[in-house]
Amino acid sequence: MNLDRRHFLVMLPAAAIAWKYVLAGTPDASPNYTMTDHWWSMLIDIPKCIGCGNCVRACAAENDVPDGHFRTWVERYHVNDWHMEGPEVISPDGGKEGFPAVAQSAGGGEGFSSAPQDEGKYFFVPKLCNHCADSPCTQVCPVGATFIAPDGVVLVDQTYCLGCAYCVQACPYGCRYIHPEKKVADKCTLCYHRITKGLTTACCENCPTGARKLVDLKDPNDPIHAFLKTHYVQVLKPQMATGAKVFYNELDGSVR
Repeated sequence: MNLDRRHFLVMLPAAAIAWKYVLAGTPDASPNYTMTDHWWSMLIDIPKCIGCGNCVRACAAENDVPDGHFRTWVERYHVNDWHMEGPEVISPDGGKEGFPAVAQSAGGGEGFSSAPQDEGKYFFVPKLCNHCADSPCTQVCPVGATFIAPDGVVLVDQTYCLGCAYCVQACPYGCRYIHPEKKVADKCTLCYHRITKGLTTACCENCPTGARKLVDLKDPNDPIHAFLKTHYVQVLKPQMATGAKVFYNELDGSVR
């Protein structure tokens, strides 16, 4: 969508209304929920992820995610000396149904590698919206439809979204898409309709190994604080300086 100066000025009142909406709260939030009491993020423990796809399926069912699109997905990395241009990364259908088994090559003959295909290191990396404190997506939205709630969750007011896809292009993590039917921006909301009622996210609830943990950085009793004292966590693409709030434990340097 092309927005000329005249069109942009016409949209300014909508942006003002959207900001009032931010200040008033969101429709998914519980009436007893105080946004300023929380600062939400997520911890992903890489060694615990088994690539089962439970999280992807649970997210799709909970949030009615359209086929072919993902609010969260899982990638499998294969790192060894044979991949001279970087790691091999696959994510069949977002990892929704798991991943193919690692095969052993016969070796030697035509069409076979001289090294077994399971050499090197394999690991899984779940991905989702990073709910950045300095999110590029909110900065480029021309009408304020994308905004950061006072509890740190990046949300989309779809009643004001133009479907211009500026936010989709601005996200350095590829976490947004235009809904094929609604024609508006969509993405992970950290299951806002759940967490504001004291529940965890659908992906965390359905992870069989506890690889995902919803954390509240404002809660002094949250186990995340003890974890951070004994573990070194990282964020994706730290060079982007977005203030990403999805933290990864034992994140390999090859992850992009």
